[in-house]
Amino acid sequence: MITNFFIPELNNHDVEELWFQQDGATCHTARATIDLLKDTFGDRLISRFGLVNWPPRSCDLTPLDYFLWGYVKSLVYADKPQTLDHLEDNIRRVIADIRPHMLEKVIENWTTSESAVAVIC
Repeated sequence: MITNFFIPELNNHDVEELWFQQDGATCHTARATIDLLKDTFGDRLISRFGLVNWPPRSCDLTPLDYFLWGYVKSLVYADKPQTLDHLEDNIRRVIADIRPHMLEKVIENWTTSESAVAVIC
């Protein structure tokens, strides 16, 4: 998936300032995967073997965990999709409807939460 879809899709965008974050699942931290991600993102990789080491089992530290998945799920299943095509259409629509302003607010909240976690730890 990463070589067939993700990396080619990135080539269509300006990723010079984009950071990539992933958890420490074994498939995510295989040497070939980490090497590919380091080649693509350089020091902007947050991962078990990246320059920035993401804390293990840190479930609510990312905007994906505390915002995106719950938000998307609540809207995707609102009309109770009965087919895979309907479900996929809903996912695409919900993701496409997320506006930059909303993401900016999520990131603002995330950086505030990160500061609080750093103080607690």
